[in-house]
Amino acid sequence: MTSKQQIPQRYVRISKYLSKHLRHQPERLGLELAPGGWVNVDHLLAAVSQNGFEISRSELQQVVDSNDKQRFSFDESGDLIRANQGHSTEVDLQLPVRTPPAILYHGTHVKAVTAILKTGLQKMSRHHVHLTTNLSMAHQVGGRRGKSIVLGVNALLMESNGYDFYCTDNDVWLVDEVPPQYLQLLAA
Repeated sequence: MTSKQQIPQRYVRISKYLSKHLRHQPERLGLELAPGGWVNVDHLLAAVSQNGFEISRSELQQVVDSNDKQRFSFDESGDLIRANQGHSTEVDLQLPVRTPPAILYHGTHVKAVTAILKTGLQKMSRHHVHLTTNLSMAHQVGGRRGKSIVLGVNALLMESNGYDFYCTDNDVWLVDEVPPQYLQLLAA
């Protein structure tokens, strides 16, 4: 399943519900994120059921497998689940520092570009700025709120200047900030 039209609406609802609770408000379900952002699958399924939102184990598996942005992952045992990135709640994802590719991309909407080029990319309410190696994904992300603009990030230069980069299981690159001198506006 690759296009949004092929993914059943039920799975979209589950994905949004999981994003809300695994990234932003685990306490609303009585959950606590363990180091790495992990939650026991059985505890999660019991908590969502107790909250009136039934999810079967097979539906959970299908959402993890079919999510277009691979927002969630299971650990090797399949007993734990986490959101891969995008948290606003306090969590240490325990990702190792990695050397980034020379150029990474960040998609945004056209109205934000002037401010970004002045102040750089800031993490805002999240723990990190999100970057990608995938130009089309950057365009897709940037287009969520209007006309898409993609910025190139000189990641290798940033790293050589002391910035730490992390890479999630779904190949999203994370950094604390991107100052404006490392940004380049790419053709729309």
